[in-house]
Amino acid sequence: MTHAKTAAFTAEQQQLARVAKALAHPARVAIIQFLARQTTCISGDIAAELPLARTTVSQHLQELKAVDLIRGEIDGLTVCYCLNTALLRQVQQQFTAFFDAATAGAACGPDGACAC
Repeated sequence: MTHAKTAAFTAEQQQLARVAKALAHPARVAIIQFLARQTTCISGDIAAELPLARTTVSQHLQELKAVDLIRGEIDGLTVCYCLNTALLRQVQQQFTAFFDAATAGAACGPDGACAC
């Protein structure tokens, strides 16, 4: 029987992987971008902003909520969505540090030649 070896990785590595997976679909990126352009939480139909069925958008919203990138609160018969900006800032710092470290001693040159 096999099982996930997530315990072998740091909490930060696990969080970056979860967020990257949640953002690995263009519809989810579009949802984040749409919510970022708003000045208030959105209780309207986000599906009207995307070329997708309402049920598909709902599934993507659930994926983003599962990793806490967005928050959704029930407001009557609708759900009011907004970004979790505190988490987005934290993840931005983590990704910046990740990419800075990954490119600091890049083994490949600008022409793609390996320096091995």
